[in-house]
Amino acid sequence: MRRPSINITPAERLGRIAIGIAGTVGGLLLLASTGGRVAVALEVLLVLLGLDLAVTGALGHCPLYRRLGYVPRSLRRLP
Repeated sequence: MRRPSINITPAERLGRIAIGIAGTVGGLLLLASTGGRVAVALEVLLVLLGLDLAVTGALGHCPLYRRLGYVPRSLRRLP
């Protein structure tokens, strides 16, 4: 299995990791303090979104960017 190509800039990678960790930790803290079904569902979604951001930031590859064909200007290779 090959590693996907990097399609996220270094600054965006750091931002995704930081926001992902904050979302995950925040969601877990909220999960520990609530009991309502709707609140728990939203907090689980927050944790999953945080994990997604942290993983895509750590890998440097965003599947949505690839599907859309988006490549940041700083990562484009000049012909």
